[in-house]
Amino acid sequence: MISLSRIIDSKWFERMVTGAIIANAVTLGLETSSSLSPTLRLALGTTDRFFLLFFVLELSARVWVHRWSFLKDPWGVFDLLIVSIALIPATGSLSALRALRVLRTLRLITAVPTLRRVVSGLLSAIPGMGAVGSILLVVFYVGAVIATNLFGAAFPDWFGSIDKSAYSLFQIMTLESWSMGIVRPLMNVFPAAWLFFIPFILVTTFTMLNLFIAVIVNAMHAETDEAADARARQGEEERAALLSELCKLREGLEALREEIATKETPPITREPYPQRARTPEVLEEWDK
Repeated sequence: MISLSRIIDSKWFERMVTGAIIANAVTLGLETSSSLSPTLRLALGTTDRFFLLFFVLELSARVWVHRWSFLKDPWGVFDLLIVSIALIPATGSLSALRALRVLRTLRLITAVPTLRRVVSGLLSAIPGMGAVGSILLVVFYVGAVIATNLFGAAFPDWFGSIDKSAYSLFQIMTLESWSMGIVRPLMNVFPAAWLFFIPFILVTTFTMLNLFIAVIVNAMHAETDEAADARARQGEEERAALLSELCKLREGLEALREEIATKETPPITREPYPQRARTPEVLEEWDK
């Protein structure tokens, strides 16, 4: 299991998985071409099944090595769901599920750390975006009520009700034909209509939407800083572990040096010699 863990956590294996995801995305795109020959289409189908088998074996190995910790990881659960969709038989009423095979391309998000940080930043920005969206909703509601009361009688197609006014104001916020399509015709009847629409555009388009961008950018910066702090902590832990090992090694060397210095060398006498070596010739040579 140790060798398998080293394989699936190695850089070259991660690069191989990323390459397989990209290659599978290319083959799925090629299958949509109407000019493919039956032989090439069959080859692409076989290749797709090969990639599916590879992904199943890869995830099975990760689950086997990491056990429950893999299922506790949201990115691991995401990978399992994406690959499991492709295992559902796409026949009969479920034939539309074949189009969902391309969702396997989304595994690039989990395979590439940079993309994973971007998605994590977007997810962490959801509460802030929800707050900005609530303010924008209030502005739209107030604007729709005012526009319906001011322009509903003269222009019922655009401002005859709150829902029509809200849709027209949304079109104005996106700056899609807001001047020639809506505001200038209104100004032919209501010359001062620009006093309502210009502030509305300034508030919604140039203020609220920029707040969305600001929240997302702030979340991205926070995610990047957190990743940098995690790498710094990991580096400090590795340095601390290395220093601890060096201190232990130094203590061992000091203990060995003290043991060598304090150890007494036994005197050389005749006693250590074995009995068979105590011949007259050897003893005579020793006495010399």
